[in-house]
Amino acid sequence: MKDITTDELEKVLETTHPHKAGEFLKQNEDAMYAEASAFPEYMRGKIKEKGMLQQTVFLAADIPERYGYKLLSGEKRTRQRDIILRLCYAADFTLDEVQKALRLYPFPELYAKFPRDALLMIAFNEHPGDIIDVNAFLKENNAEVLRSSGVQE
Repeated sequence: MKDITTDELEKVLETTHPHKAGEFLKQNEDAMYAEASAFPEYMRGKIKEKGMLQQTVFLAADIPERYGYKLLSGEKRTRQRDIILRLCYAADFTLDEVQKALRLYPFPELYAKFPRDALLMIAFNEHPGDIIDVNAFLKENNAEVLRSSGVQE
């Protein structure tokens, strides 16, 4: 995959005429994600880049290992945004990396005007410990804790 940033692609798109759309896609296909594989590719790449093992991430996220592997292979999908947030937190993602993972899944990004999301943004910026500590922080501030993967959808 080419190392072209999203910003660079967007800049080119600003001046790309509709009749040149096919040409743009062809020239940049190596820099783009196939929709179905975007999230799994991104997550596996980031976990590897951080020198972590998937198994360690699943344990830290308190997600069953088998279920985690299925999520990161694209074999399974979840309707629970909290599962993705748990994986991102356990993999020590920055807030920007979390927002990208949520976009790729696709789930809504964390939004500063929603109190629970604001608290989660603080947690991702500061990394105050493990998932249990994050849930304690949320609870202290009267917000719903990050749900676990009890129901695997």
